[in-house]
Amino acid sequence: MELRHRALQALCLTDPAEKVAAAQSLQAQAATLSIANQHFKPFGNPPGRPDRPVLVERVSKPQRSPFTPDGLATLLHTVAHIEFNAINLALDAAWRFDGMPDAFYRDWVRVAAEEALHFSLLRSHLQSLQGHDGQHWDYGDFPAHDGLWTVCAATSVDVVARMALVPRTLEARGLDATPLIQAKLRRVATPQALRAVEILDTILHDEVGHVAIGNHWYRWLCARDGWEPVAHYRLLAERYDAPQPKPPFNTQARLQAGFTDEELAILLAT
Repeated sequence: MELRHRALQALCLTDPAEKVAAAQSLQAQAATLSIANQHFKPFGNPPGRPDRPVLVERVSKPQRSPFTPDGLATLLHTVAHIEFNAINLALDAAWRFDGMPDAFYRDWVRVAAEEALHFSLLRSHLQSLQGHDGQHWDYGDFPAHDGLWTVCAATSVDVVARMALVPRTLEARGLDATPLIQAKLRRVATPQALRAVEILDTILHDEVGHVAIGNHWYRWLCARDGWEPVAHYRLLAERYDAPQPKPPFNTQARLQAGFTDEELAILLAT
């Protein structure tokens, strides 16, 4: 079976553990699989989504302090949900867009496997926590939001917009946010919080690479289509009403991920 079909099958799985296993198996075999051109059939409802967690508006989610067990569990669940969505985003990129070089599809399969590892680490740590009343938690026990997949759906027919607005915008925000979360967890200073810091170190390291892949393919597409990358990004951000990145920015991580000095200067001036 060829790679893009396998990516679609993994995307459509709803059980989180099965999706993780499928993404990692696909990456392990990616070098041996053929890659075909195939026209996609649009989905009605988002694929590969479990019944839980319940999805709510971001503003309606209650805020809890990570200094309490249930607050730490809520935080881990929030990040785990982002990573679960990121598996789907990478798998969707790996199967959806025709006419790209083989390296494009293999890049996103690798990203999906790394996102699956991140989700597994977070889920396992979440399951290990215990509340004051002996309560345990798992993925799905807290409400979550759907912002990442909304942008994925909006860019489903435009690979340039997908590369511009998912890895280079939404996932790049994680480069900025992760050190702030880690600083808060270090102040909590419990073994459980410090283990979460270690997991976030792994995630941050890998996410630099994921954003770099997005930067690479965005610029490749701009060169192919004759767009000036900075100016075209502004156009796409306005067209799709992309969220505006907010400071503080992790400039070192953004530079490592392939953002240019010009792009960082524009960010810092806004």
